[in-house]
Amino acid sequence: VVRAHDYFPSWKGQEQMYKLDIGWPKNPEYFTGQTFCVAVDSLHGLVYVGQRGANVPKVLVFSVEGYFLYSWNDTVEMPHGIFVLNTATESSVWITDVGTGKYGHTVKQYSPMGKLLQILGTPGNAGSSLIPLQFDQPAEIFVEETGDAYVVDGDGGMNNRLLKLSDDYKEIWLTGTNGSGIGQFKIPHSVTLDPYGRVWVADRDNKRLQVFDKVTGEWLGSWDSCFSEDGPYSVRFTANYKYLVVAQLNVNRLAILAAPPVGSIGDCVMVSTVQLADETQPHLVDVDMKSGAVYVAEIGAQQVQKYIPL
Repeated sequence: VVRAHDYFPSWKGQEQMYKLDIGWPKNPEYFTGQTFCVAVDSLHGLVYVGQRGANVPKVLVFSVEGYFLYSWNDTVEMPHGIFVLNTATESSVWITDVGTGKYGHTVKQYSPMGKLLQILGTPGNAGSSLIPLQFDQPAEIFVEETGDAYVVDGDGGMNNRLLKLSDDYKEIWLTGTNGSGIGQFKIPHSVTLDPYGRVWVADRDNKRLQVFDKVTGEWLGSWDSCFSEDGPYSVRFTANYKYLVVAQLNVNRLAILAAPPVGSIGDCVMVSTVQLADETQPHLVDVDMKSGAVYVAEIGAQQVQKYIPL
């Protein structure tokens, strides 16, 4: 049988790159709140989920195989973003807390079992200052092994900024004000790094990704043509750094974009998409840098789903 796309390869459409792991998690009943964020500890095979709700554990821990392991709750009010840092000596879990109570407006570092190690920001006080450090609904944090940290602040508060903090939590540089110009933000919602010293920010309500130099904070470029339908909610790289994975909450899909070469940001190319069910509302994602699996925290579906590369 000769099919049309044998003659017209462009009709073939996009290649499917991921499939849903229907067996993950093994214990979905442990999702009892709204799942806002997910972080993978690739080294130890753990998946951390941040959820919101009254009288629910705020952090759930699963194995990458899908088994529920344990949960913890202390001092987390409204988790927004979550990040796992592995260094040569220890692992820690970083959570941005957008709550308005006594623990909110902070970025907190925990041990894997939930012991509070460190608080950045002024608990319970929204602000925009650096001394003392104050956040207003900090959306996400990305921490390098050196201890340098990148924070996007915030999720709809007074701040629309990207901060780089040193390992002793002093400002190295800061960029961004509220607006739609170059280097400005309207809800900087997610942040990650590539291996070439570039910081990627999901500038959600401007419907674009913006890219900065990690050493200087200098603006390097932006991508907006891929996001006419819906802004980017998350930004993560695949395990081989060839692609970026971006959640688009309002159209219920993941966009897979080709990563740009060194030295050039250029324009975005959408290589593939993963269409999720209606009302799923994918909020933030994380990638297992060992297996390549993508985990998606879905506010609408109130679950985390795992997609495995084909």
